[in-house]
Formats: sequence, C-alpha cells, structure tokens
Amino acid sequence: MLKRLLALAISAAFLVSCGDDDGGTPSVSSADKQEVVDNYADIVYATYSDALSTAEDLEDAIDALIANSSEANLTAAKEAWLEAREPYGQSEVFRFYGGPIDDEEGPEGQLNAWPLDEAFIDYVEDDANTGIIQNPENFPTINKELIAAQNENGSETNISSGYHAIEFLLWGQDLSEGAGGGERPATDFNEENCTGGNCDRRNDYLKAAVELLIDDLQFLVDQWAPNGEYRVAFTAESNVDDAIANIFAGMGELSVGELAGERMTVAYENKSKEDEHSCFSDNTHRDIVTNALGIKNVYFGAYKRVDGTTVSGPGLNSLVEVLDADLNASLEENLEASVDAAELIEAPFDQEFLNDEGRVRIKTTIDLLKAQGPKITEAAALLL
Repeated sequence: MLKRLLALAISAAFLVSCGDDDGGTPSVSSADKQEVVDNYADIVYATYSDALSTAEDLEDAIDALIANSSEANLTAAKEAWLEAREPYGQSEVFRFYGGPIDDEEGPEGQLNAWPLDEAFIDYVEDDANTGIIQNPENFPTINKELIAAQNENGSETNISSGYHAIEFLLWGQDLSEGAGGGERPATDFNEENCTGGNCDRRNDYLKAAVELLIDDLQFLVDQWAPNGEYRVAFTAESNVDDAIANIFAGMGELSVGELAGERMTVAYENKSKEDEHSCFSDNTHRDIVTNALGIKNVYFGAYKRVDGTTVSGPGLNSLVEVLDADLNASLEENLEASVDAAELIEAPFDQEFLNDEGRVRIKTTIDLLKAQGPKITEAAALLL
C-alpha cells in the first residue's frame, strides 16, 4: 500500500512540477540527475559485490566446519554468517521497484525470506523426525535444486533457502526463556559421532544452501556490473527520471513499510521472539542498523565497503539541496538520527522489547523511520 501511495504522490508531483519550469525557480538539470543515478549504480554494484565476497567467506567457513566439526569451526562459521549480513542488510534499499532483486523472477524470496518454520528443514524440540533433512525417503538427494524447489512450498513459512535457513542450521532453535539464541552443538555436523540424526544430510544441506546463496548474489552482481543488462537500462539517459523515482521508492518503502512496520512494530507490539528477524542468532539489532544505514547511503551517495574503502559521488541530497535547502537539511538530519537511534538498540532484540528502557529505544527508532517517510516523498516530488 505504501509503495502505491508513494508512486501516486510522485506521479502527481511530476504533473505539478512540469508547470513550474519557466518561473525562474531553482532547478536541476538532467545531467545532474544522471550523475546521481550513475553513482547509485556504483553503490549498488559495490554493495552486492561485498555481499557476494562475504558469502564466499561463509562458504569457506562452512567447508571447514564440515571437514572438522569442532566447536571452534562452528563458531567461525557463525561469525562468517554475521559478517555476511552486514553488506546484505545495506542492500535491501535496492528493493521495492521491480529491479533484479525482486521482479517476478528475482531471488529476494530465496535469499532473505522469514519467518522460518524450523520443522520444515530439520528436527525441532518436540519432533526428532521432521524436516527435509530427516526424511531421506521423500528427499533422497539434497542439492541446490531441491532447496530452491522446496522454498515456500505449501506455506509462506516453509522457508528452505537463504540467510535464515543457514542461520537456523548453524545456531539451531532458540529455546531460551530469556536472553540467548540457538545452541546447536557442533556434533550435529559430526558424521562419525552424530547428534540430531542424519549429520551427513545436514552437511549436504548446509553446503547446498550456501552455494545457492552465492549463485543468487552472483546474479545480482552481474546485473549491476558496469555492463550488466539491468544497469545499462537503469542508467540510460532516457530513463533518468524513472531511475530517480525508483531510488526514492526503495528508500520510502524500506524505511516505513518494511523496517519500521513489519520488522520492528510487529515484534514491538507482540513482544514475541517469533516476530524478530534474525531470531536464531540474535542479530536482529544489526539487521535494523544495516537497513537504516542502507537508506542513508543512498541519499548521501556514499557506501563504506567491507575493505574500508568508500564508494561516493553525488547523492540525492545534492539535488534536493538546490531545490529546497530546508527540506534537505531536515531529511539529512532525520536519516542521521534514525541510524544513530538504531545503533542504540541493545542486543538481544527479543529482550530489548521486554524492558521499559529498551522499548523506548525501539519506539524512538520506529518513530524516526516513519517520520522520514513523508520527507522522502516530498523530496521525490521536487525532482519529478
């Protein structure tokens, strides 16, 4: 609904602005817009490239865990998963306009779908024989093709692939009453002294899941590479206004509908672990920060890569500043404040929404994310 409202607002504003061009008011040129679109494409490519490289690091850590199922190697695989989430979280602002990540054929649902029914993949507390891993009769061979085919098969919570499937396999169910995530033992991956049953199939599943993750990220990198098919069309001179509209749509939808709404308000109101984004690892607090940071990256036109270097150039703020300096200052301040507020949310998120101080920190962030939504729409209206 928010996306449709934003699109309508942008369209209406387009009609109005066409009538104001000859009034001597400040304006930005198509060339100025083109520089912003080109820099945006550079940021998308760099962010997805970092998501891919960190997923490859995760694969290396999983290979080491499968070869030697020690607690140290399980811990290293978990740390690699946490590192991989950092760039991917910042990439989610590139959704919501039918780009390669989430058009009809896009891999978003295969990469980051949640919430996840653990019993669809592996054993759970009350059922040792459930899930794809525990059913060799129905699923004799576990590979990428099987995992892709089973994703969301029969239910939206039948998630078989992506970051959260791998997260569940590494951490296990979160059965804690208070603080704490999943506590899967490393012996669940030990084929000689196996716990949890079917360790060989669990290893096959984990390996295939990370291979599928890499395939999907490679597809996105290829689409946004300098000569990538989608990037060439997105950055075409004839497409510059549509590109600007899409960039704003991604910012607005992630800020208000997805992050402030689905990912924060639902958990805040229900006070339920089942409603937090990364429930097995207790990494939800970082999911929130990286999403908010991704929105800021796009507006300011800068992204800090995992190697410490920065991709930067003209951002949307450089255009809005010309047309409405007060609005630009207000939006910049709001974006900075939302990231700062998100960084104050303490881990674990599922305990933060249970205590008074934590609830204030969460609510403050939600309010700031919601407040920047109308400003994003107003800024888009100036340019289109």
